[in-house]
Amino acid sequence: MRFLYTFAMYLVTPLIVLRLALRGFRSRPYYWRWAERFGFFKAPPDLRDSLWVHAVSVGEVNAAEPLIKALKRDYPDAPLVMTTVTPTGTARVRQLFGDGVFHIYLPYDLPFAVNRFLSRVRPRLGLIVETEIWPNLYFACKRRGVPLMIVNARLSERSVRGYRPRPLRGMVRAALGCVNLIAAQSQSDAARYRLIGAPAARVLVCGNLKYDMPVPQDALSNGMLLRERWGARRPVWIAASTHEGEEQAVLEAHMAVLRRLPDALLLIAPRHPERFRPVEQAVRSQGFSTATYGADGGAAPATQVFLIDAMGQLMPFYAAAGLAFVGGSLVPIGGHNVLEPASLGTPVLVGPHTFNFEEITASLIEQGGALRVPDSAALADAVLQLLCDDQRRRAMGQGAQQVFERERGAVGRLMRLIATQLQG
Repeated sequence: MRFLYTFAMYLVTPLIVLRLALRGFRSRPYYWRWAERFGFFKAPPDLRDSLWVHAVSVGEVNAAEPLIKALKRDYPDAPLVMTTVTPTGTARVRQLFGDGVFHIYLPYDLPFAVNRFLSRVRPRLGLIVETEIWPNLYFACKRRGVPLMIVNARLSERSVRGYRPRPLRGMVRAALGCVNLIAAQSQSDAARYRLIGAPAARVLVCGNLKYDMPVPQDALSNGMLLRERWGARRPVWIAASTHEGEEQAVLEAHMAVLRRLPDALLLIAPRHPERFRPVEQAVRSQGFSTATYGADGGAAPATQVFLIDAMGQLMPFYAAAGLAFVGGSLVPIGGHNVLEPASLGTPVLVGPHTFNFEEITASLIEQGGALRVPDSAALADAVLQLLCDDQRRRAMGQGAQQVFERERGAVGRLMRLIATQLQG
């Protein structure tokens, strides 16, 4: 089956290159460093025995931040390599770690590309953050004797269904057999990995790295400065990591809010930077008095909608908002990181589609820190009710923060497992 998979990968390679080119029309970074995606790059001479961490995009990079810092602390002499798939993930790596790690794009799962990548990086250990299963890469690591761990591992029911068709079962089982250890986020995730063929003895539950993410010390103080700039008593809410199909629902909800609270301010942070301009045009076309964009927080008193076009800089805005709707949940994307607002004591709203953060979201809802709205029509009512009820918002914020604090500690557990792999 792996032969057929590899053959199919070669067949679609021209389409992959075409897709890179087409995406480059919307986002220039897709044109840059494209050769790395086929394993062509110049590696520093001191990468032997590196520690390699793969994080797909922004969310995974953020999740990996406390792990990277722990690796740098405990293994200061080991070169650190980070791979990502998206330009936004790349930008976040630069923002967090600068020159402290060597960053390249993960190559496509083609034998020549992954072998060239491994020959240049020469990792001592590979850490795959969250959900990745790349058969050729995993087999190449096994053949070279590179220990491989899937960390912060999660697997949704939908992903399980995708791996269950008969032609894929054997290949997935064999690929997971190349992995030394799977550190799952939860018991449910661990059970799903075993269901698709992971050796039961190699699957452990470590918890979610995102609970260990560092909360910027200045997030709350910067949030207070923003509120003072906008008006300390002004109702403010944020729609973060939104996707196409969600901004319209958010804007309609804000129209309803403005009819009751005419000085209310909506902050919107689209998930993908190439969509900043279309969202701004949509805001202006619907008659909102002012739509400002930028990361300086410069919303005037007359501003009704403020568009945030800064990647990875949402924490002060979460701190400044009275409540946060986290996107990717009104449309079937699966939701995004609800822990960032929760860590700051900001109440959370989500839509019906939260399978990417299933157990975290369930914990927040159970503790009273989050509220699920069934559809876009219900969003306006929920936002308005919460903005008008200070006591309920405070209670929700306390519940959200309690969940965040209760679940911390995954990094310590994971570092102990990493030490056993490196000693072996």
